[in-house]
Amino acid sequence: MRVKICGITTEQQARQVVAAGADAVGLVFYPKSPRAVTPEQARAIALACGPFVTVTGLFVNAGNDFIASVLSQVPLQLLQFHGDETAAECESFQRPYMKALRMRPDLDLEANIQAYTGASGILLDAYRPDVPGGTGETFDWQRVPKRSASPIVLAGGLTPENVGAAVAATGCYAVDVSGGVEASAGVKDPERVKNFIVNAKAAIYK
Repeated sequence: MRVKICGITTEQQARQVVAAGADAVGLVFYPKSPRAVTPEQARAIALACGPFVTVTGLFVNAGNDFIASVLSQVPLQLLQFHGDETAAECESFQRPYMKALRMRPDLDLEANIQAYTGASGILLDAYRPDVPGGTGETFDWQRVPKRSASPIVLAGGLTPENVGAAVAATGCYAVDVSGGVEASAGVKDPERVKNFIVNAKAAIYK
């Protein structure tokens, strides 16, 4: 089980979550988010993570020039697209990427996964109109496919208290959390981070 801690805003947070066992960290390049960072901040955070942690940049319908500018300044290993980006747009940056799908009631999940065959993974998140992520809400985990052409990363309302059940119910490749391990928006709680990672990695798919 792999764990990504998203919405890291300081170098200290990065070092704490890496020390706790995080496999990946997420840096948010979406100005409307309380967890947004500048490229200058992101570069320092990324370098603080060390060489064996996947540093991920999260974008929401960002312009090509903006993404290219970030990539020129920040050593990102993975791009995460949370908007309406097409597969061609996601692939145009020549980097591994993950596409987030918001679990609308009418979403044809299989068709959407097939539309992004070049993705390193598909992230499934809760749906709320006009909110691209970070809702703090869960969705019906029974909708997560047991078999998928792409690795499934589970997000949406995960906490140290429910992540074990989520992994056991879905058998997902990885879990992704932001608000569920925070003391306040953008401020990670080290104890919750540690408990989340321990509980996720200890869970067994049933």
